[in-house]
Amino acid sequence: MELDIGKPIMEKNDTIAQENRKLLDEKQVFVINLMASPGSGKTSTILATISALSEKYKFAVIEGDIASQVDSLKIKETGVPCVQINTGGICHLESNMIKKALEPLDLDNIDVLFVENVGNLVCTTDFDLGENVKVVILSVPEGDDKPVKYPNIFQVADAVLLNKVDTMCVFDFDQDAFEKSLDDLNPLAPMFKISATKGEGVDDWASWLDSEIESFRGRN
Repeated sequence: MELDIGKPIMEKNDTIAQENRKLLDEKQVFVINLMASPGSGKTSTILATISALSEKYKFAVIEGDIASQVDSLKIKETGVPCVQINTGGICHLESNMIKKALEPLDLDNIDVLFVENVGNLVCTTDFDLGENVKVVILSVPEGDDKPVKYPNIFQVADAVLLNKVDTMCVFDFDQDAFEKSLDDLNPLAPMFKISATKGEGVDDWASWLDSEIESFRGRN
């Protein structure tokens, strides 16, 4: 007899994720699950996106880290509501963590919620949080071979951001190989080349996100 201990864990996670999704849909809050490696520029991308769309939408952020409040403090400095989740060693966020993090947020005054997942290219893909879209960031210094090495996260992505493109001339990054890998794994996901800290390409990414938010609002 084989006992699949992962099945009840995932079933419980999916049940709570659906509860999260129902609540957030009722409140018309659009949720982005942002996944990437440590150091890829998740927080700087969030800040750049908020800056690009802040005149149209009210934002909030849930920050996931194993420890510390470094990133949440950066968000709070801008005046954007932010809730910190410290997982204490768990390498991903789960739906029950998001459920608790939603409690202190005023969902009636939030249009868009960024969930910055724990820096990880593997197990973050397995846990539905109740999000509307999954977005993956890869930074140029990480190398063009990451879709080949970690295919699942790129396969589930609704969009892929290639960040730190301003460093392309410094690193041995084969953009053609990277784009071919993405096309093989997930031809429907758009890819945006950005430099979050410099502002390069952010408008194109923000325009796509804006259209996704408006589509969501039209369905609710």
